[in-house]
Amino acid sequence: MSDAKYFSTTKKGELAELRQDLQGDKRDRKKDAIKKIIASMTVGKDVSSLFPDVVNCMQTDNLELKKLVYLYLMNYAKSHPDLAILAVNTFSKDCEDQNPLIRALAVRTMGCIRVDKITEYLCEPLRKCLKDEDPYVRKTAAVCVAKLHDINSQLVEDQGFLDLLKELLSDSVPMVVANAVAALAEINESSPTAAALGDLDTPAVNKLLTALNECTEWGQVFILDSICSYQPVDEREAQSICERVTPRLSHANAAVVLSAVKVLMKLMEILAPESPYLQGLTRKLAPPLVTLLSSEAEIQFVALRNINLVVQKRPEILREEIKVFFVKYNDPIYVKLEKLDIMIRLCTPQNIANVLSELKEYSTEVDVDFVRKSVRAIGRCAIKVESAAERCISTLVELIQTKVTYVVQEAVIVIKDIFRKYPNQYEGIISTLCENLASLDEPEARASMIWILGEYCDRIDDVDDILSSFIEGFHEENPQVQLQLLTAIVKLFLRKPTTTQELVQQVLSLATQETDNPDLRDRGYIYWRLLSTDPAAAKEVVLAEKPVISEETDLLEPSLLDELICHISTLASVYHKPPSAFVEGKVPVRRITLDRRPQESTSETTEEQPPEQQAAVQENVVIQPSGGGGDLIGDLLSLDLPPSTSNYNAPPSVGGIGDDLGEIDLLSGDLSGLQLGGPFGGGMMGGGGMGDGLFGPSPVIGGGGMDLFSLNPPSQLPYVAPKEVWLSPLQGKGLQIAGTFASRNGDIFADMTFSNHAMAPMGNFAIQFNKNSFGLTPGAPLVVQTPLLPNSSADTSLLIKSGGPVLRMDPLNLLQIAVKNNIDVMYFSCKAPINVLFSGDGKMERKVFLATWKDIPNSNERSDTFPGVNVDTDTLEKKLEINNIFVIARRQVDVGGLTQELLYVSLKFVNGIWVLGELKIVPGANEISVALKTQALDVLPGVQEAFGKVLTY
Repeated sequence: MSDAKYFSTTKKGELAELRQDLQGDKRDRKKDAIKKIIASMTVGKDVSSLFPDVVNCMQTDNLELKKLVYLYLMNYAKSHPDLAILAVNTFSKDCEDQNPLIRALAVRTMGCIRVDKITEYLCEPLRKCLKDEDPYVRKTAAVCVAKLHDINSQLVEDQGFLDLLKELLSDSVPMVVANAVAALAEINESSPTAAALGDLDTPAVNKLLTALNECTEWGQVFILDSICSYQPVDEREAQSICERVTPRLSHANAAVVLSAVKVLMKLMEILAPESPYLQGLTRKLAPPLVTLLSSEAEIQFVALRNINLVVQKRPEILREEIKVFFVKYNDPIYVKLEKLDIMIRLCTPQNIANVLSELKEYSTEVDVDFVRKSVRAIGRCAIKVESAAERCISTLVELIQTKVTYVVQEAVIVIKDIFRKYPNQYEGIISTLCENLASLDEPEARASMIWILGEYCDRIDDVDDILSSFIEGFHEENPQVQLQLLTAIVKLFLRKPTTTQELVQQVLSLATQETDNPDLRDRGYIYWRLLSTDPAAAKEVVLAEKPVISEETDLLEPSLLDELICHISTLASVYHKPPSAFVEGKVPVRRITLDRRPQESTSETTEEQPPEQQAAVQENVVIQPSGGGGDLIGDLLSLDLPPSTSNYNAPPSVGGIGDDLGEIDLLSGDLSGLQLGGPFGGGMMGGGGMGDGLFGPSPVIGGGGMDLFSLNPPSQLPYVAPKEVWLSPLQGKGLQIAGTFASRNGDIFADMTFSNHAMAPMGNFAIQFNKNSFGLTPGAPLVVQTPLLPNSSADTSLLIKSGGPVLRMDPLNLLQIAVKNNIDVMYFSCKAPINVLFSGDGKMERKVFLATWKDIPNSNERSDTFPGVNVDTDTLEKKLEINNIFVIARRQVDVGGLTQELLYVSLKFVNGIWVLGELKIVPGANEISVALKTQALDVLPGVQEAFGKVLTY
């Protein structure tokens, strides 16, 4: 009969019946009762009251019943630790049972019960099981050591279990060896102090290689990963290991294949570059990698991401297999893009004809993103293979003739790069480009075309008229287009000064007097000063010869590539980021750097940390508090932490993401992507209804003060800046927008007041943000009272989300916004207060805090003093936490007879940038000193300003 009957509805009084069955003598009824208890436990019912009766059932020789009881114990032992101790004697007895299954079951269960009192009694049975005569018991005990280490690492190290675990590496049964390797790997990742035990010597590696042939597939993965950390004594040993690992390349499991590739890629570094063996090994690596591409699309993608790393390190491995990476019609888009990238890396003068033929065909596909990438790939081919540049240019011209807008725009962008690579060679196509000026509406394409016009202005007859046409809409252009237009007209003036003087004066006036963009204004002033004081110097600067662009601009940094090669077949190889970049607080996996062709025997390994962490790991760290005794390090000494081995990194600054011509202006003329509210989206409140219901967030009264429905008193609310006028009626054609930003319940809101100063009603409101430093975008449609009658106002609150497109702005908190209504599209800019950009998950663990503070150089520290702060420390801590600034530690120090209170705080921006701080409070001084440290210095001025606001409001 099915076990479904055990999940039937519990009757009233059934627990009493179950207790009676458990206490009875009939084995079948006792077993059924246990099954019913397990079924109730599975669906979430509380049956912990039966704990003593279930424990009494442990004394049985029935294996099935014993398994059920152990399952119950694992679930409820933590909530009943005093009763769980009653089962220890049975556990100890079962660990000496004649049946190896019972012995293994007992030690496994004890390892899963996370109760300290039971952990103390686990040591002796575990020690016996590690030396048990049955391999099944030994392999179970090996995993149990890892579980015990997770519960109490100090106990494992003190009891010598790590040494016993290492002895199992020499076991005669491969299954035991694989589990021992897996357990050691788990322990090494979580405990740097145990890492030394993971070091392998030559005999140990030979035993692992012997066990490799008979292990399960996942055991082989663990063994291969362990061998990858071993440094061979010489080239001969490296060849021997390669010979024994190579058969794994033909395994059916993709994880085993990639782990074998990882080992071989590491060992190839130690082989002589021109040796026949290395060449033969290179040929052997290609077929297994190609075979992976015949799997499912998801496995293909993972394989392609790993192959991308292999190709960057050793392109010769797959150079003859480029046709394998030709795109199939039914490939998912993510597979297509990866194949496209690898094709470009493998293209050579010998295969460029086939590659170009494929790319040209891809450019006629229906997937717009794939077509864009294909067109750009043709340009990359031209830059990489000089002999094929002319053929690539011809292909691009043919694509331009198709008059498909997005194809033409991508072609213009890549042709600009080709002109940079091969100046004064292919200018004959400029006339063709000029014929398609009207179809260029994307900022990057327009900026690229303007660059071409400015660079070759002496060879284009009516270039001044073309550039003049851009001037007419100068204020509506994207900043990068404005910058290129300014530079292009200055170049034109330097080459044709007599006919373009009026044009250059016009653009300089626009750039310096009628713009809010500081970059554009500064460049305009520089050009103006150069032209007015020393035209010859201006000519040398503006018309200087451009450096030739690199062939491969998207290659990974060599040190990062070496590290990622060590992480092939892991998530890091898919992200193309080291584990420390996406696993917070993770102890870094040790990376062994193999010296090329070592000349003498050595058993030492060279440990190297990821490039983001340059602070050396010391065995004995002597931490000196700074003068005055109020330093962070002095406080955290009380935590009695081990030497810093954390690889926690504050994420890098946003800077540089959008500094090139690769950004698209969201505020361009095409507003089809706007998030539109409904025609009757707003109620009489103007904010979309009462509460966060169907019509959006609750209205905010008085410029983002107190939420009417909040349970917090006003003193417990985060700091909210007063409303400012973002869009004046003159700029908004009668529409005025005043607003501010606020943080509520972990979300960011833009609290705005829309006022109609025009003579006609307004409606159909929509909003869109340009790319910005923190990726802020509207998180919901804009809901404004419709119609908004003349001389009336309406309040609304717009949810703001992070994670959108990123473009570095100056200042960092600058937002460029477009608002559309039934009259026109209005553009304006405002600044988001830095404090609303603090994330609610910014509380860092103490150990991570200490390691991060030490990793950040002292040159990245900024200090400031804020007067007028007169609150007690507890109130200050609450105020900081409300504003997403979290206190990590507190302490008091005596300095010159005065007792100072020190607070150590952390905060995290919504884009992942961390800032650490130390607050020094002197009683009676009514001021607070704040010292801040971060890896991203650009954010510190804004954070200092935010602290001033938060501390004094």
